[in-house]
Amino acid sequence: MKTFDDLPGPSMFTNVYWFFLRGYLLYAQEIQSVFKKKYGPMWRSSFAGYTTVNIADVELLETVLRQEGKYPMRSDMKLWLIHREFRDLALGPFTEEGHRWHTLRSTLNKRMLKPAEAVLYTGALNEVVTDFLHTLDDVRKESPSGVMVNDIANLFYRFSCEGISYILFETRIGCIEKNVPPETSKFIASIGAMLKYAIYISVLPAWSNNILPYYKLYIENWDNIFEFGNKLIVQKMGKIQERLDRGEEVQGEYLTYLLSSGKLSIKEVNGSVAELLLAAVDTTSNTLSWALYHLARDPETQQSLYQEVISVVPGEGIPTAEDISKMPLLKSVIKEILRLYPAVPVNSRVATEKEIIIGEYCFPKDTLFAFHHYAISRDENNFPQPNKFVPHRWLREQKIKNNPFSSIPFGYGVRACVGRRIAELEMHLALSRIIKKYEFRPDPQAGDIKAMARIVLSPSKPINLQFLER
Repeated sequence: MKTFDDLPGPSMFTNVYWFFLRGYLLYAQEIQSVFKKKYGPMWRSSFAGYTTVNIADVELLETVLRQEGKYPMRSDMKLWLIHREFRDLALGPFTEEGHRWHTLRSTLNKRMLKPAEAVLYTGALNEVVTDFLHTLDDVRKESPSGVMVNDIANLFYRFSCEGISYILFETRIGCIEKNVPPETSKFIASIGAMLKYAIYISVLPAWSNNILPYYKLYIENWDNIFEFGNKLIVQKMGKIQERLDRGEEVQGEYLTYLLSSGKLSIKEVNGSVAELLLAAVDTTSNTLSWALYHLARDPETQQSLYQEVISVVPGEGIPTAEDISKMPLLKSVIKEILRLYPAVPVNSRVATEKEIIIGEYCFPKDTLFAFHHYAISRDENNFPQPNKFVPHRWLREQKIKNNPFSSIPFGYGVRACVGRRIAELEMHLALSRIIKKYEFRPDPQAGDIKAMARIVLSPSKPINLQFLER
């Protein structure tokens, strides 16, 4: 059978050209389609210390994922491990592997993974959405026109951070207050900075760590993230101990469950919570930003969605999880945005247990596979008019038959996103309430906005929108 060496692929000089001269770091997702067209649906690459089999075809993707074992390995997560090992910190659901990962993940899944469990957080999320709407209204009124909100992604970033923090830490941290607390502001900035510096140190040689500032800044921002989380965990531990001292029953949601279950140490809880936070914030904020961007440019779909929401929740009513289940177009809008802009445009797997057979190719154990979800979900063989925003394609009466692996923004199998149900609920509640209150239109001065790779897909420039009260 054929091997890795028989695959076509770019040379080192070609990679350097695309990465640095053509801006691959900024628009990595677009290069997926370029390489697929040049080398075919599967190609090899060797860059930044990784030797990779690249997959940009849905059937090949399914073939690999169907062969993963009991303990799927996403990749070696070398960048995050650098910090964990340097500071002697516990690993979380993204950095841990093997049986220890399975044990950890089994604990983290409870109170979060099942739809019925996610519903329990409806009240908390709606509380955050209410405050967000007040903040949104204040921002628009302070603009010269009285309706413009500049950089809606930044506002959604703060909203997402508040929402997931409220669930994980069981306390509000002030992300969407008019005057954000200094510690919270530092925490928010550290998440974005860590992701930015991660890109630099992923492609720069190790010897540059002592010369250039990026490595030091990368470590410092990770330290800030862990310090913030640890402080809230210690506070919660104190409150739990006070209840126990009074002979009261310990009750609470996610963090209380993790701390009182006896299955994880405080060190392990801190490592897990930090990684869960990072997985939730960018995914939710960017998806909501792109949703409003496209709905503003598609008034017909926006009006249809508005009519759906008010037909289910008329007047001043606030949508619940049960109401969301009656809004198929709302769910379709989010699905379509996640297809166009998968939060993580490239995911991966390592063949940890056995060799992987793909057609006439045989790849040995420990082979790294990169899945190019952006190229797959924008392939016209999988979705007609692949680059167009068409949420109706997901409605039952219009849905075409295609491979379900064509769009898997939350991953697949036991290694799929642990917070998927909560993220979906948060996005559905937020979008339904925003569209119920406002009609949004594009900034007349803004042109098209592209996606930019910052590990996750983000807008290449601020998304500015007009919000008109209904």
